[in-house]
Amino acid sequence: MRRRDFITLLGGAAAAWPFKAHAQQPAMPVVGYLSNGSPEADASRLTGLRRGLNQSGYVEGRNLVIEYRWAGNQADRLPALAADLVQLRVAVIVTPGLVATLAAKAATTSIPIVFLVGNDPVQLGLVASLNRPGGNLTGFNILIGELGAKGLALLHELVPGIATIGFLANPNNPAVFELMTRDVLAAASVIGVKVQTLKAATDREIDAAFVSLVQERTGALLVGNDLFLNNRIEQLVALAARHAIPAMYPLRDFAAAGGLMSYGGRLTDNYQQVGIYTGRVLKGEKPADLPVVQPTKYELVINLKTARALAIDIPPTLVALADEVIE
Repeated sequence: MRRRDFITLLGGAAAAWPFKAHAQQPAMPVVGYLSNGSPEADASRLTGLRRGLNQSGYVEGRNLVIEYRWAGNQADRLPALAADLVQLRVAVIVTPGLVATLAAKAATTSIPIVFLVGNDPVQLGLVASLNRPGGNLTGFNILIGELGAKGLALLHELVPGIATIGFLANPNNPAVFELMTRDVLAAASVIGVKVQTLKAATDREIDAAFVSLVQERTGALLVGNDLFLNNRIEQLVALAARHAIPAMYPLRDFAAAGGLMSYGGRLTDNYQQVGIYTGRVLKGEKPADLPVVQPTKYELVINLKTARALAIDIPPTLVALADEVIE
């Protein structure tokens, strides 16, 4: 072969290399995010999710695509949205909340699902066991039943002279509603207080619940841990302030927004764990082998400014227990 022919052949091959290398680059993995909420309501959850994914080496828009599907608090839309994600053949489906998780579970038995739920996922039939889920689902369980009972006890310690405490929960999430109500009523019988159960699944029903609290002269309020209620932080805190009702909330976000007191996990931290698990699944680990994560620590947050506005003296023992005191 003449030297000129060799150089021409070599140049042609070199010109083809970048194209061939580009063609062989793997497509970015796609994660489906199925939520009964909205982009605005899920902002803190998404911050935590992305943080966990980043910690696992995945950055949205750089080496990961997230397909979002929002039901806008219309749970009957979730099955079609879940089916859409399945049709797209996403690598993983992330489901915040029980109703979204159940919709995803009904839609696929093969695509991995990483959930965050408040109920026992074994009792719900989501997994075979906490240590060995055994199917295509795993995730995070925040134990809302225990949180409700502990929250009631802390609220009673703050206002020990009150005979009746209101309990606000969302009846449109029946499994969560029944679990929380059962545990709160059981804790109330031990403490020796009555519970006024209030149901709210819309903004108007939240307003009506506070009217009922005032009419019944109920002395305090425990807000249940529910996706819908957790998306109504400003409304709930404002109503409690307007009617001067001491309230215990399930997330720090409420206390940071002016709520009196909160007991539970940090929403962003919870979803960071979901993001980490999603990253592990993307790297090849099977949900069947990933134990369901349960939090080992909850935090008590007290807003002293709000306590002063309500003319409540926080017991020193309660202040000593607090993980954070907001001045």
